[in-house]
Amino acid sequence: MTAGAAGDAQRRGTAVTAGPVVVGADPGAAAKDALALGHWAATTLDVPLVVAVVHPAPSALGSGRVDAEWIADRHAAAERVLAAARETLGDPPGVEYQVVASSSAAHGLHDLAEHRQAALLVVGSGAAAPTSRLFPGSTAERLLAGSVCPVAVAPAGLPDPPGTIGRIGVAYVDTPDGRAALEAAARLARRTGVPLLLVTVVARGDAAMPFMLGKDAERAFLDTARETYEQALHRAAESVPDVAVRWELRSGDVVESLAELTEVDVLFCGSRGYGPARRVLLGGVSARLLRRAHRPVVVVPRAG
Repeated sequence: MTAGAAGDAQRRGTAVTAGPVVVGADPGAAAKDALALGHWAATTLDVPLVVAVVHPAPSALGSGRVDAEWIADRHAAAERVLAAARETLGDPPGVEYQVVASSSAAHGLHDLAEHRQAALLVVGSGAAAPTSRLFPGSTAERLLAGSVCPVAVAPAGLPDPPGTIGRIGVAYVDTPDGRAALEAAARLARRTGVPLLLVTVVARGDAAMPFMLGKDAERAFLDTARETYEQALHRAAESVPDVAVRWELRSGDVVESLAELTEVDVLFCGSRGYGPARRVLLGGVSARLLRRAHRPVVVVPRAG
């Protein structure tokens, strides 16, 4: 595809690549929600669905020997996870199930997503994962850090199936990361025909400015910040063609306000304000949001 054709495809809201949605499955309680989210995303984007389980790769015990029995046991455990995933999904046609051996779940999923040029990588929150998981102590943050594609995290116990509410949210800030999140959300909104909700959260006064500057200076700063954010939200809404867009400016703790956003099917956000392009590197807000959000969160890498 030429650069011009790719640009045309992006402006039309169609996918530049037809890479699959990859779901990282594990024995945790959130696996069911991750599978539901991944299946909905693959169906909506009209791309294949790949369900993958990562198990530890062979490592030498010494003198070139490996514990073959232990490796066989881990592989069998991975196959059981895939069998449970197949049953959870109802074994729909066209779904690919894959076992990956790697030094860590994060590396295995990263390598698979990069090799397959995945459109999206979906994992569960891992908050209630059992001690028998293939990589003890892994968390969603470890699985996500450095991903080359957008990463979706499904919280355990979703009350509604993905797509039920009919609105896509964007945690918007006027930065390269925020604009990348908006573009990704807009592409999905065009595919589903649902509106976008752009939300910017302004920290309360005591969190925005040091108290020693005084109340008047603090109030002036907050008024200016609010006006700046409103203008940025207005410009962002106008920049999205063919999609109904509503925006809100809220006040409060940024993470808590976004985590309590329940009127959307999924919430898109940028990864952070710095770091290499085309990589998800979890920043302070996005990392904490993943642990607290009530709705699925998609963390989008900054465009290169």
